[in-house]
Amino acid sequence: MTLPVRRELSPLRRWDPLRELDDFHDRMSQIMSSVFGVTPWASESRMWTPLADVSETDDAYLVEVDLPGVKRDDIEVEVTGNELVITGELKERERAGWLRSRTRRYGRFEYRTTLPQDVKAEEIGAELAEGVLTVRVPKSEAAKPRRIPIESK
Repeated sequence: MTLPVRRELSPLRRWDPLRELDDFHDRMSQIMSSVFGVTPWASESRMWTPLADVSETDDAYLVEVDLPGVKRDDIEVEVTGNELVITGELKERERAGWLRSRTRRYGRFEYRTTLPQDVKAEEIGAELAEGVLTVRVPKSEAAKPRRIPIESK
């Protein structure tokens, strides 16, 4: 069963026009690289943002970040105030011969999202499995849904 994607702004993700512009720039760089073999304005030291999904359950927020090929020791997860920051590096492997085309990203990456106020920051956990980093952000008791009993008269 597939869950429907909510198009409204999540409390975990603010609209960031600069991030959208950065993503557009990265896509154009990939197109230029695949067509012409080089990207004139690309910088080797430029940070990139990995793809991520944010979902909500009754007791937690889940942040799933695609990081194929990244080793656990090359990832850092930090919470500062109400901001979750995931940084790291996908190291480029050594190659023999000529590289004719490049569409995969490598180098430093960063993913940021704002957390709601109703979380237990001290209980946040992270797990890396099959190229996906899953960060579980537990909700405080006040934020969890509570059933209200209905009385009859």
